[in-house]
Amino acid sequence: MQEGHLHHVEIYVSDLKKSSEFWGWFLQELGYHSYQKWEKGESWRLGETYLVFVQTEERFLDEPYHRCRTGMNHLAFYAASRERVDEMTEKLREKGAKVLYEDLHLSQGERIIMLSTSKIPIR
Repeated sequence: MQEGHLHHVEIYVSDLKKSSEFWGWFLQELGYHSYQKWEKGESWRLGETYLVFVQTEERFLDEPYHRCRTGMNHLAFYAASRERVDEMTEKLREKGAKVLYEDLHLSQGERIIMLSTSKIPIR
């Protein structure tokens, strides 16, 4: 593996079941496959990189998430074409996701921007 390439990202979520349902279909659409699954987590892999979703412990759930606070703001994913961006945006809307910065991602033609069920935005 080349130095500097991202190995994995681990995201703690407030509801693992909802997050897995949402992220599972989204990541499969982009070519990821289920990689690891255990009682309190699940990961999805594409090539050598994988995303991990872990259930936040009850004692840490009292702090609400806001993307402008310290911490992760969003994840960005490339799409193969503008048509693919439009297709995925429609699928996200059908699933009730809030699409962010739609004017930017549609004009640039390579981004998908939305909020996950855990209130962590991705684009």
